[in-house]
Amino acid sequence: MPRSPAVAALAVIIPTLNERENVGPLLERIDAALAGTAWEAIFVDDDSTDGTRDAVREIGLRDPRVRLIHRIGRRGLSSACIEGALASAAPFLAVIDADLQHDERLLPQMLRLLQTEQLDIVVGSRHVAGGGFGGLSEQRQRISNVATRLSRYILRADLGDPMSGFFMIRRDAFERAVRHLSGIGFKILMDLFASSPEPLRFKELPYEFRNRIHGESKLDTLVAWEYVMLIADKMVGHLVPVRFLSFALVGGLGVFVQLAALAALQRAFDISFKPAQAAAIVVAMVVNFLLNNLLTYRDLRLRGWKIVTGLVSFCLVCSLGAVANWGAAALIYDELRIPSWLASAAGAVVGAVWNFALSGIATWRKAN
Repeated sequence: MPRSPAVAALAVIIPTLNERENVGPLLERIDAALAGTAWEAIFVDDDSTDGTRDAVREIGLRDPRVRLIHRIGRRGLSSACIEGALASAAPFLAVIDADLQHDERLLPQMLRLLQTEQLDIVVGSRHVAGGGFGGLSEQRQRISNVATRLSRYILRADLGDPMSGFFMIRRDAFERAVRHLSGIGFKILMDLFASSPEPLRFKELPYEFRNRIHGESKLDTLVAWEYVMLIADKMVGHLVPVRFLSFALVGGLGVFVQLAALAALQRAFDISFKPAQAAAIVVAMVVNFLLNNLLTYRDLRLRGWKIVTGLVSFCLVCSLGAVANWGAAALIYDELRIPSWLASAAGAVVGAVWNFALSGIATWRKAN
């Protein structure tokens, strides 16, 4: 591959997680598609374990157009795309998956449209005439269609394929939106459209979604949760942090877990109330920790032995939160003379805020 001039006109952002086999073929395709264009490829790798970074570095030693950002302790396609874009000075930014399922041959046309027409962004679409889902399963297509309908609640554009992960945007349009981006989950395109302070001028180009050749899909059953959190963040995130909403929902579920554990311990083992209540609280704390690690802090998920230390710190924080809950409720009840249930609810809110704030520092230290 030829060496590039000092400044690239186009930066191609490629988020990766265990995509070693696709690195070389993807760069060869991009190089062929963008012949005559000054481009750079920025791989943003979320600590792959299959040698993806080695493959990128090996090519980067020969071709300075290929760069790598290695992220440790955080994950997420959207946030990876944001970091990659911010690491480049190119006036045009493209996002493409590393799995070879997007049609890189559209890149020159996308760039030409942005250079010659009054557009902010050009989107590769599977939903417009001429596009298609290729070998994507019917179940995945149904999920995509449902998610597209849900996106209408936050989008200000009649975008045919808001779930697309293949697009090109002008840097100035990206810069206008970047401070408002949620960076949650894997749908950066939808985040951009929902976050831009001005409606984005766009055009969609059809393409046929390809079958994956190497590696495995990164879309698991929990991406639906991230998608819902993204929508919630765009709807109410300016009032309440969406991570706190998730934390509170898990806490609410923990109440039912505690009651169920209490009933089971008393009925199945004939344990008296006080020790059963103590055990039920511990069970609820453990379940809350695991669910928060899986959902609320999915992008900062603790693994291995860190789960044990994280659980200990979480239980300590929640124990202090229980004291804050009780103290706030007692103070409000004594000082304001309001009904006991209202004082108790206020104490619960104080305890929840305490637990959220302190666990974010003590347990999931890099959380925002």
